[in-house]
Amino acid sequence: MSDKPDPDEDTMRDEYDFSKGVRGKYAERLKEGSNVVVLEPDIAAEFSASQEVNRALRVYLKSKKGEQGAA
Repeated sequence: MSDKPDPDEDTMRDEYDFSKGVRGKYAERLKEGSNVVVLEPDIAAEFSASQEVNRALRVYLKSKKGEQGAA
């Protein structure tokens, strides 16, 4: 016996009413204000948290600015 529900079985509770819902209501706003960057799997595997990614990028950007000043 599987613990997963049957995908054909209706498991939505009666108190959930989406009849007046609007698909994609906030999609445009999310697209305009989103700053999500998707990392390739091999890069993501090197970091355990977003703070580590931010720290690494700050070090990279700081070193890149130093290179420009030396030229």
